[in-house]
Amino acid sequence: MPPRRRGSSGFRGVRVRPSGRFYAEIRAGGFRLTLGTYNTPELAARAYDAAAWRFRRPRRDMNFPDVESLEEAEFLAPAPCLVDDEDRRRHRQVQRRIAIAEHDEQLMPQWRAQFPNDVDNTDAFYAELRAQRRSNRRHRRAIAEFELENPNTTWTETTLGGMTFGRRQPPTTSRD
Repeated sequence: MPPRRRGSSGFRGVRVRPSGRFYAEIRAGGFRLTLGTYNTPELAARAYDAAAWRFRRPRRDMNFPDVESLEEAEFLAPAPCLVDDEDRRRHRQVQRRIAIAEHDEQLMPQWRAQFPNDVDNTDAFYAELRAQRRSNRRHRRAIAEFELENPNTTWTETTLGGMTFGRRQPPTTSRD
């Protein structure tokens, strides 16, 4: 019987992905066990060998037959990627949010066509907000310049547009 042909990576149980990464898997008992995706074919082959040792495969089925024990194979193999329920829940949550955002983007042109006043109101709101922030920056800059010109003033607070700023006031002098 001719030797079994190895994949495009040159290693048993390792395939090249379209992304350029290397995917490792092993078949056992009628099941395909995914071992993960790795940056180099050697790391993927080491993961395959560690799994082959665990399934008590003969050395001829391994990529690196010079490895003497399961412990050595596991030491040389990268740590397995463990996915728990929390990871799955977080992934589902992120995917749900992405789907909602994509759906909103698809409906946005229709909404803009049906409610042009809302679009104008939204644009006006953000324009007003930008103008208010610019005004607040100018005010803070003026306070800073005043403080540089008048270093012996005392602090007091002033409120402008719902924002509170610390401000120096000239000291009061008492005439007796």
